[in-house]
Amino acid sequence: MDAVPPQPLLPPPSPTPPPTGRAIVLEPLVTRVLAPNASAYTYTGTQTHLVGTTDLAIIDPGPADAEHHAALMRVVAGRRVGAIVVTHHHRDHSPGARRLAQETGAPIVGAAPFGPDDDGPRADAAFDHDYAPDRVLAEGECVRGDGWTLEAIATPGHTSNHLSFALREMKALFSGDHVMGWATSVVSPPDGDMGDYMASLEKLLARDDRVYYPGHGPEIERPQRLVRGMLGHRKQREGQILRLLAEEARTIPAMVARMYAGLDPRLVGAAGRSVLAHLIDLERRGQVRADGDRWRAGA
Repeated sequence: MDAVPPQPLLPPPSPTPPPTGRAIVLEPLVTRVLAPNASAYTYTGTQTHLVGTTDLAIIDPGPADAEHHAALMRVVAGRRVGAIVVTHHHRDHSPGARRLAQETGAPIVGAAPFGPDDDGPRADAAFDHDYAPDRVLAEGECVRGDGWTLEAIATPGHTSNHLSFALREMKALFSGDHVMGWATSVVSPPDGDMGDYMASLEKLLARDDRVYYPGHGPEIERPQRLVRGMLGHRKQREGQILRLLAEEARTIPAMVARMYAGLDPRLVGAAGRSVLAHLIDLERRGQVRADGDRWRAGA
């Protein structure tokens, strides 16, 4: 998630949190189960999606939580699990894969294993250092079952290894944390990269997916409209930074205080990481430069 409130393009939060551990059929090939890990960073919790009818893929099995694992196994109900699919290696998305793999015999596939350390404040959970996929999927590679095909779409930015997955038969996209139904993603350097994040949004904007099923928040039924809005939101943040630095050199905390008025104090660290990601991207483009702990306009 990002450290800003939901944008106007997003639906307002539900006054009643959705139930955890309950199978909700979203369409004939897609079932959702919500994990009990709600927080300021995960919204109502991580959403695990099960794809298929006679055999299954399980996308983002979530945290290593016994209650959530039991709920997923109730939905599996003895059916064959062909793959456990992971969008990225944060602890609210991938640790549940290990126990599922042991009990179902399914391979763990998807995002590449753990990369560089990130020493900044985490916004949605720390990295899963024990994540070890049986198969890393590259752009365009597929996982198939009876009546369904999941295609890997590389969407780096939130993390360097982030993948989304297109369900070809339904023109649906499982967007992980790249595009969510309640807020924009935190992009936290060094593993998160704002230039990659923006390029990945542009890539999704060019697609014609009918619906997104994100890792957090409700499904997105007009995804191109939302993606266009998210691109605009990031460009507005970039413009804010450039205007502030045109006035005087500033530290990141000073910029956050001006840019995120009324922000929940728990999210200040996350906001600072996203501002840093913008600054690094602007520095690459020759528009700002670092001067100790301050940033200045110009190369």
